[in-house]
Amino acid sequence: MARNRIKNGELSEEVQEEMSDELEEKVEETQNFIRTIFSSNPLSTYSVTKNLPFIAFIALLGLLYISNRHLAENTVRRIDRLGKDVKELGWDYKSLHAELMKLTTQTEIAKRADTLGLTERTEPPIKIELVKKDK
Repeated sequence: MARNRIKNGELSEEVQEEMSDELEEKVEETQNFIRTIFSSNPLSTYSVTKNLPFIAFIALLGLLYISNRHLAENTVRRIDRLGKDVKELGWDYKSLHAELMKLTTQTEIAKRADTLGLTERTEPPIKIELVKKDK
C-alpha cells in the first residue's frame, strides 16, 4: 500500500511549485468560466438564448413547487379547523343528549305536568270490559 508522502514528510520546493501552478490553473479556469457566463460577447449571448427554454422550465418548476406547497399548507389548516369543529359539535351533541335524557325522566315530566295542573295517578288503571250481546 502506498503511503502518503506529502502528509508525512516535508514537501520539496519542486512539489510545492507544481502544486501552486496547478492551483493557479484551476483558479484561472474558474475565473474564465465566470467571465464567459457574464460577458457580452456573441458566444455568451448564444449560449444564454440556447439555454433559455431550460431556464424557463426550471422557473416553471419553481412556481409549481411554490404553489403546491401553498395549497398543501392551506389544506392542512382547513383539516385542522374542521377537526376542531367536529370536536366542538361532538361536545354539543353529548351535552344536548344528556340534557334530553334528564328532561325525559319520570320525575322531570311530573314536575312539568304539575305546572299545567296535571297530577300523576296514584291508583292503578281500571280495565274496561265490553259485554257482547248475542242476537
